[in-house]
Amino acid sequence: MSSVKQFQVTFDCADPERVARFWCEVLGYVVPSPPKGFATWDDFNRSQSPEDQGSWFACSDPSGVGPRLYFQRVPEGKVAKNRLHLDVRVGTGLVGEERLATLEAECVRLVALGAVRVQLLYDGTDSCIVMRDIEGNEFCLD
Repeated sequence: MSSVKQFQVTFDCADPERVARFWCEVLGYVVPSPPKGFATWDDFNRSQSPEDQGSWFACSDPSGVGPRLYFQRVPEGKVAKNRLHLDVRVGTGLVGEERLATLEAECVRLVALGAVRVQLLYDGTDSCIVMRDIEGNEFCLD
């Protein structure tokens, strides 16, 4: 049995480029170069049929370690809680008030990008903040 070498995480969304650029800011990811033969992503989009223009976008970890994130346009909006979500790990190794302060600072930064704070889960030692991205997809600051 061979092992998995790479994987990507795919998001269904209404505005792929907007959501991708949000996650680039959250994670420090970058927008990859446009497809071969195109100087810019705008050039690539103009080459597509009208219904396919802007139908997908992607971003990647500049170090090559994290998974590629792929965003695809779908006609329906989000109607229920995600079955899968990302945990943005900003407080790894921290506990108590130090961890909480780190999570709160990152929450402030992400709210300025358009995220929405939903709920703080804190038991005095461990904590996370449940949030929503710019299209309502849940994720956690952990």
